[in-house]
Amino acid sequence: MFPCGDSLKKGNQVHTAATRPGLIVVDTLMGVVAYNGEAVQILSYPDQPDRIRHLDTWLNSKIRADLMGRQTPPKFVDAFRSARRMYVCRSFPLELKPHQGNGTGLGPGLHVVMLERRSNEAVKISEISERFGLTAREQETVQYLLEGLTSKEIAQRMKISPNTVKAFLRLVMVKMNVSTRSGIIGRIVGPRA
Repeated sequence: MFPCGDSLKKGNQVHTAATRPGLIVVDTLMGVVAYNGEAVQILSYPDQPDRIRHLDTWLNSKIRADLMGRQTPPKFVDAFRSARRMYVCRSFPLELKPHQGNGTGLGPGLHVVMLERRSNEAVKISEISERFGLTAREQETVQYLLEGLTSKEIAQRMKISPNTVKAFLRLVMVKMNVSTRSGIIGRIVGPRA
């Protein structure tokens, strides 16, 4: 098994949304061969991944429950929900050339499963900015809000304090004439008045 990211090794770390794609390698029986830390973060959200006992067994059952379709033979789903976040699921056969001397012992029939956060392509952030007169930093904050990030996660991405994120969101609320974070999203994705 490949090691997970550093975030899974630290005991009291806050669970953050994976920003890079989650990658999982499975064999022909859909057993996990390898994975990265982002895949564990995506599949475990909102729970703490470092509290999962028997991670390999948990991953195998999670893949079968959330990523496999109900048809026969089973295929990977195109999209799935992890808490309130939507992800795209893509799978690719992994072609290994024999006699490469890679020393991994990996045989044929492997698949790489890639999990990526679904972007809201229908919403163009530049149109939103122009429509409501948002500054560049307010625009960036709203983009992360649309991705489903918390204030703490937005702050980490923007390298600012969570209080500054909250200030940006309050300014956006005033400009959009709403009083909540969900009101911001409603103004953006809802019909124009």
